[in-house]
Amino acid sequence: MAHEHGEPLDVILFSKVMFDKNISGELPKHIDFINNKCIPLFREWGYKTEILHSDKTYLDCFYHVIEKSEKNKGKFQGFPMPGRCKINDRCKTGPLDSYLRELGEEYIKYVGIAADEPKRLSRMGENQISLLYKYGYTESMAYELCRRYELLSPSYQFTSRNGCWFCPNAKDKELKCLRKNHKELWDRLLELEEEQNLLIDKWNAITKTWIHDKEEQFYWEEQQMTIFDYME
Repeated sequence: MAHEHGEPLDVILFSKVMFDKNISGELPKHIDFINNKCIPLFREWGYKTEILHSDKTYLDCFYHVIEKSEKNKGKFQGFPMPGRCKINDRCKTGPLDSYLRELGEEYIKYVGIAADEPKRLSRMGENQISLLYKYGYTESMAYELCRRYELLSPSYQFTSRNGCWFCPNAKDKELKCLRKNHKELWDRLLELEEEQNLLIDKWNAITKTWIHDKEEQFYWEEQQMTIFDYME
């Protein structure tokens, strides 16, 4: 929207969450889309684009040793709590906040909130502007705008949301995609659930869901499909 309407845009920031020092927290196709499609295009348009990342990774947070709580002292933090994900604070928004503080001056942030999202619009800060709202763009119109510029993430081929591949809020269709297409990443989650001395030892502590539960569920769903296919 800024590009089409000549709105001022000084810098585009991307905060890159990492699983460990080498593996991105984004799905492989999505981080490839960011690195090889989005950033080159924005720079071609003449916009300064910077990649930020925390010195903390997902595994750093997972293996953080608790010291302040007498009850849980010495335990590893384990999996993030859904809805209050410290990974997001420490690894994603943290670098953005630090960057903006270091500016040492007032700034305006463009936020991607559509005109048909009244609750989110009502929570915008004083230094935030929604260009989608300003120009009357709904979520579906924003989707078509991205499609027109070939800026729709490959993630939208199988899900309506995009997040870290280890996100405890992921739906079954996202988890199935991870298991099917990136078994090496799926296996890392299974391995983490087998770690000992964890404060939060389940992938989703609120729903009390284990990744091992999902592994069994998806396995038997595949077997059912195989049996029905055979009967046909």
